[in-house]
Amino acid sequence: MTQPGAVADTVSPRALLELALVAAREAGDLLVRTRPQGLRAEATKTSPTDVVTEMDRASERLLRERLLARRPGDAILGEEGGASSGSSGVRWVIDPVDGTVNYLYGLPHWAVSVAAEVAGQVVAGVVHAPELGHTWTATVDSPACRDGLPVSVSDPDGLAMALVATGFGYTSARRARQARVLTGVLPRVRDIRRAGAASVDLCLVASGAVDGYYEQGLKPWDLAAGALIATRAGARVGGLSGQPPGERMLVAAAPGIFDELVGLLAALDADDDPRADPSTDPPQGD
Repeated sequence: MTQPGAVADTVSPRALLELALVAAREAGDLLVRTRPQGLRAEATKTSPTDVVTEMDRASERLLRERLLARRPGDAILGEEGGASSGSSGVRWVIDPVDGTVNYLYGLPHWAVSVAAEVAGQVVAGVVHAPELGHTWTATVDSPACRDGLPVSVSDPDGLAMALVATGFGYTSARRARQARVLTGVLPRVRDIRRAGAASVDLCLVASGAVDGYYEQGLKPWDLAAGALIATRAGARVGGLSGQPPGERMLVAAAPGIFDELVGLLAALDADDDPRADPSTDPPQGD
């Protein structure tokens, strides 16, 4: 986390959003326009099924270059390139391709996610999904928008009538645990959806396209922009047992079902993490 400084005290969330939007759109254009024929996984990250492609790396390089060209004193935390320090009190949290497996297979549910933090608080976020044809934005002091028009969460008639999105981890132990949780959730909701990109799922909550979303294992770059957008659209976003959203659990939902969904997940011990025992994990790539 970067520390506040003179620049951070005066920086405008709107100005940060505008820069994030320009960078995300350029990265999205790169990813669509230069996607190689027969694209394949270049490496793996947390497990053999958690892939990274040459395009993830190219997109992150572009994002870093564009952001630092305009704001050279800022810090950056990126999924592929890790953390770099800064002196301005502003940190960018970027996911160059959220939904890499979808991108690899030619499915449209993937996005470029760019968030700006000031003194540790996310103040601006962009989720740009070029193949879905949508861009979601928000700042800490303005409404959430999709393609420039304000969006708001749904108002379902209880959890039993709610369409709930979720996602799954990459290690076999975590997936097995999440499958068991899912069997407890599915009979209690209208239906389940799995899009495969956390930032998009959060924006679907913001837009009212799904009523709620939960997932274990998310990293800061997965949730930073999307969680702000969902919150500014009226969603409640948190973890279980009063904890903040994070890797252990993130729940985002319309206010009318948030407590019920959190209670159900807590009863199912959905934030219990089998990865605490490394012997349960498969061999991991770099």
